Amino acid sequence: MMFKPLRKAVFPVGGLGTRFLPATKAMPKEMLPVVDRPLIQYAVEEAMEAGIQQMIFVTGRGKHAIEDHFDIAFELEATMNERGKSLDVLDATKLKPGAIAYVRQQEPMGLGHAVWCARDIVGDEPFAVLLADDFMLGKPGCLKQMVDAYNRVGGNLLCAEIVPDDQTHRYGIITPGEQDGTLTEVRGLVEKPKPGTAPSNLSVIGRYILQPEVMQVLDGQEAGAGGEIQLTDAMARMIGNQPFHGVTYQGKRYDCGDKAGFIQANIAVALEREDIAPSVRSFLDTIR
Repeated sequence: MMFKPLRKAVFPVGGLGTRFLPATKAMPKEMLPVVDRPLIQYAVEEAMEAGIQQMIFVTGRGKHAIEDHFDIAFELEATMNERGKSLDVLDATKLKPGAIAYVRQQEPMGLGHAVWCARDIVGDEPFAVLLADDFMLGKPGCLKQMVDAYNRVGGNLLCAEIVPDDQTHRYGIITPGEQDGTLTEVRGLVEKPKPGTAPSNLSVIGRYILQPEVMQVLDGQEAGAGGEIQLTDAMARMIGNQPFHGVTYQGKRYDCGDKAGFIQANIAVALEREDIAPSVRSFLDTIR
């Protein structure tokens, strides 16, 4: 069965990044580097690997660095050319004209509101949502794994990760139905269930493939937990009307919205890099 191809991805990048202050006072948290690339670039490359053609950034005030990062840096390139330096390192930061669209989220009212801000650019197409804070390490990339599943079952998909029992209260948790390998039917979603009440160990993490009808649900949705418009609430209302599945990610996730997770991601990526792994590994040996 053929499903409408996935061509667009929404990147909600309007958050304030308060957990990383003062580093994020003047710099978007999505520009924090894991080794030598900002978080947002990893997310964009993941989307491109999955066949996404248009990146939609939902930004806020003070996020100009993200726009500049994916633009041509004329002075930098001219200077590098004069000095005989290769520009290859910049290739992944330069997308085709028209491949990126920017829309402002005037006030931070939650993930659901950020996604809703992109409604006119998304139009009547299915779309992906990628949260750059959730740093996914593995091959194939997380979104590619989800697109492969989407091409089989269509509908809406969530990225799922198995978490320990004592961690389920920190996440949105899937009420599971039938399972087929890494694919789990989603029969319900519970946001941060009280300890001991979780319907499963499958948590929802920051990758989604959604049908455009979710925008109509968000259109009339009231604020939920924390006074914000929650994407989880809107998705829960669509269960039963459209196919809904979770895809258990085959790879490693680092929560780069958390300081410890961010440091761990840097170390993990450094240890996979031939140019710096020996030096980093020998340093780690000295501090054990």
